Amino acid sequence: MALYAEWQEVLCRPENLQARQTLEDAQAFLRYLASICHHQDVHFLWRPFLKDPDDDFILELAFAAGARYIVTHNTRDFAGSDQLGIQAMTPGDFYRLIFHKP
Repeated sequence: MALYAEWQEVLCRPENLQARQTLEDAQAFLRYLASICHHQDVHFLWRPFLKDPDDDFILELAFAAGARYIVTHNTRDFAGSDQLGIQAMTPGDFYRLIFHKP
């Protein structure tokens, strides 16, 4: 639920709404996303691990889910995640990785 709350806080900011997109549109998208997502329990905490303690729960969630990547524009905030086998990369780098684009 912590990640959902984070998404809601960020995606519902006026500066993140696209042209002609309303707050209700963003909330409807989030409800849809929640309806298809897998709820991942996290049974351990490694806090503090990252330099920004607000990002620790994302790393813990990624590890619990067996994720290999955290896709973010703030890769510096996840320095050290590779110690847990998780690579932080930008959306562009992830796109190139999955579509094998140079």
